[in-house]
Amino acid sequence: KGIERELICPACEELFTHPLILPCQHNVCHKCVKEILFAFEDSFADGGSESSNQSSPRIKISSSSTDRIDRVSRSASQRRSFGWRGRKRNSLTPRSTLFHCPGCQRDIDLGERGINGLFRNFTLETIVERYRQAARAAIAIMCDFCKPPPQESTKSCLDCSASYCNECFKIHHPWGTVKAQHEYIGPTTNFRPKILMCPEHEMERVNMYCEICRRPVCHLCKLGGCHANHRVTTMSTAYKTLKEKLSKDIEYLISKESQVKAHITQLDLLLKETECNSEKAKEEVSQSFEKLSHILEEKKSAALRAIEISKNLRLEKLQAQAEEYQGLLENNGLVGYAQEVLKETDPSCFVQTAKQLHVRIQKATESLKSFRPAAESTFEDFVVDIAKQEEILGDFSSHSNGLEIPEINEEKSRMYNKALISWECPGKTNSADIYVLGYRKLNREEESATWQEIEVCSKRKVISDLDDDSSYAFRVRGYKGSVCSPWSQEVILRTPPAPVFSFLFDENCGYNSEHLLRTSVESTAGLPLLLGSERMQVGCYTTLDYIIGDTGIAKGKHFWAFHVEAYSYLVKVGVVSSNKIQKLFHNTHDVTSPRYEQDSGHDSGSEDAFFDSLQPFPLVTLGMKKFFIPTTPAAPTDPASRILPLPPCLGICLDCDKGKVGFYDAGRMKCLYECEVDCSGIMYPAFALMGGAAVRLEEAVTAKYGEYHDDI
Repeated sequence: KGIERELICPACEELFTHPLILPCQHNVCHKCVKEILFAFEDSFADGGSESSNQSSPRIKISSSSTDRIDRVSRSASQRRSFGWRGRKRNSLTPRSTLFHCPGCQRDIDLGERGINGLFRNFTLETIVERYRQAARAAIAIMCDFCKPPPQESTKSCLDCSASYCNECFKIHHPWGTVKAQHEYIGPTTNFRPKILMCPEHEMERVNMYCEICRRPVCHLCKLGGCHANHRVTTMSTAYKTLKEKLSKDIEYLISKESQVKAHITQLDLLLKETECNSEKAKEEVSQSFEKLSHILEEKKSAALRAIEISKNLRLEKLQAQAEEYQGLLENNGLVGYAQEVLKETDPSCFVQTAKQLHVRIQKATESLKSFRPAAESTFEDFVVDIAKQEEILGDFSSHSNGLEIPEINEEKSRMYNKALISWECPGKTNSADIYVLGYRKLNREEESATWQEIEVCSKRKVISDLDDDSSYAFRVRGYKGSVCSPWSQEVILRTPPAPVFSFLFDENCGYNSEHLLRTSVESTAGLPLLLGSERMQVGCYTTLDYIIGDTGIAKGKHFWAFHVEAYSYLVKVGVVSSNKIQKLFHNTHDVTSPRYEQDSGHDSGSEDAFFDSLQPFPLVTLGMKKFFIPTTPAAPTDPASRILPLPPCLGICLDCDKGKVGFYDAGRMKCLYECEVDCSGIMYPAFALMGGAAVRLEEAVTAKYGEYHDDI
């Protein structure tokens, strides 16, 4: 029961059924692989609609696993609208199949054969079958040949792939016949072939193991297939080596059982503490918000009371003013009273009353000329401006306790096969407990690209599955409890123009082993170079030490990067075809500049152009911290404009399909020079050194740069 989670398919979350081994070494059910690929194809045909996956007539899986496979399909479709690439309609170029692995969440290239090129994991299938039998011990396997009612089987024939009872086995395997020699085992429903055949060459058995691809291959794969330039070993050697390693590692884990149990106990305590502490944190947060809510309620009540009092005072003033103006109307109020006073005929009585009345009439006349309401009707003074409070509440967990803003270190961050983002805090105090790294693709067509965020426990993170030839913005912020810092300043990095190609320097090139490592090569200016130059009396002939990569490229677009040490005097880099490798290693000397021969008679740039046109392979010259653009008709005529500063890291992009090779500043992913190249043969990375020089291959970004759980 303890190993059940190892027997669950990551796509359908059920026990494996005919599991296939993906190139990333994860296992997925055969039916799940088909359904995910069909979902990709249907979503492409229907314009990427999510409903197309469910409406496809080819999808016939259990309802319990449908949702899981749909989630996997949509997750991959968000990054790539379709799971196929590399071929236009009516194109003769074979296409390759991209499959989104539900185990590692990466797009895996299944090659031209797709599912047909994958091995079936018979070992895992056998273990699953044993687990099924243990789980359903009471369920018997019935005979396949009995007349109804069938009897319980007693054995299964591996050659016939069928189960038999004792009587049927004797009938179908009579003594003295070839079938009597068949191999049989206990009752089972899992039949595996005796010999594992190659999926690429179905009539050939696998007898070797490719160390690069980590899969069994046959001799035809090694002779002329995709494993022709890979390191392989015999199957027996691989079996012995891997079994010894696995056994040793298992013995080590078993010997550390007490340590594992101690860790489990510690983790159990942490689980309980986490539950307890989370409840305490919830209670504290609830109390804080209740207190804040109480303060807001008090402020709200006070503000409402003030508005009500002000309203009553204003209504009284306005009502009195309205009544006063109402009296100015004819036969009403003051005017009506004045009209009655005018009817008085006795002068003494009239004067006695009219004097005071006239003063009132004058005031009414003046107020009529300059009308002004007794009170304002607006309550703008009582409207609370909460913009600052909204900002504080909106960023409630941000600006507190002086938590410093982290800064992304561009020197330690780099973009290669994956993105490695590294950051640091300016000060040492109030360091964050956890960080959130945000990143998004900068797309001109979609300006409002959403940020993706990842929680990180360290100060660096490795990010996979980024699109080639694209720019990404990165930012980071720190958290300490419920407090977090503002976002750091955004840093923009660009991915390589093509998938990264991994190789090592070939040890079989005859290079001095003292100066050759698999990832770096060095040449020194010593006595042999002086002796070689001493024998030359005319011209400028120098000897270059050539070395190539141990892996070739037959098709597609690939990118690799390397560093040329600053003290290097002369280095040439580029590519060479397998058809012209012999020319490279059998040239006894290179003419670096024929313009300086004594019989030249002039300093003409045309001689350089003539020399460049005769080179059998494209190589670019580097040295003395300079990058020299080769002389071509399209190149600048001014020699100074053809000399560029040497970037700290150089890259080469080879496009075999278009027949072009480009030389890049790998730090900025900017193309410095591009030319055409003949890709009729297998192409190899090529390097040449003279004098004091050194080249170091760029190290691939792996999970070791990130957190430990990433590697797991």
